[in-house]
Amino acid sequence: MEYKNIILEKKDGITKLIVNRPPVNVINMETLREINSAIADLTSDEATKVVIIRGNGEKAFCAGIEVKDHLGDMLPQMMMEFGKLFKLLRGLGKPSIALVNGIALGGGCEIIAGCDLAIAAEGVKMGQPEIQLGGLAPAAAALFPRIMGQKKAYELILIGNSITAEQAEKIGLVNKVVPLAELDKAGEEIAKTFLSKSALSVKLVREAFYECAGSPDLTTALDKATVMGIANWLTEDGQEGLKSYLEKRPAVWKNK
Repeated sequence: MEYKNIILEKKDGITKLIVNRPPVNVINMETLREINSAIADLTSDEATKVVIIRGNGEKAFCAGIEVKDHLGDMLPQMMMEFGKLFKLLRGLGKPSIALVNGIALGGGCEIIAGCDLAIAAEGVKMGQPEIQLGGLAPAAAALFPRIMGQKKAYELILIGNSITAEQAEKIGLVNKVVPLAELDKAGEEIAKTFLSKSALSVKLVREAFYECAGSPDLTTALDKATVMGIANWLTEDGQEGLKSYLEKRPAVWKNK
């Protein structure tokens, strides 16, 4: 597919998906469909081990979803397509990292929450202002309580004030805050930590993490983790990792 509003950069197992709609990378329906198409393709792209999402330039990660796409008959279509994005991210089968290079409001902030990891530039503002326009941020309502707990999620979604990157780090919305000039380097450093690992094991452990995190109680989570842990360790790569440790040699991954 030829993209008009996003840029894909693939290099050495890392794919960058860059939202390219200056000046503040607002996502319209066309862009949303392009993002979803790209993520769906990357799910089956064996050459891609890690996906990084960022906005183009230094001003904005993403200032949200186009306001006019919330009007009338466009609203249900946009909401369904936007919800699909988070299901695609969860089912990606490989790590996703948000590099928050500038303001991240509304849908932009929700995309941060939907990625597995997030690194933000110092001083960047992010938040969910939808309540100030009389509406709901659906992905934030689903994801924020799981990330930061109910009290802080309520504050961000129901009051709608923006927070800084430093505040976002304290509540777990982002993992790390760095100077803007170091953002891409920091993202690539984390991405590279996955490249030496078994891609199959990363996929299985990632699936187990989310499956257990969504379990209603600890007993259910432990039961699921045990079953999935056995299956993981009994793969060829799981056994190879153990044997390589005992034999004091580097592992040779087959992704099987």
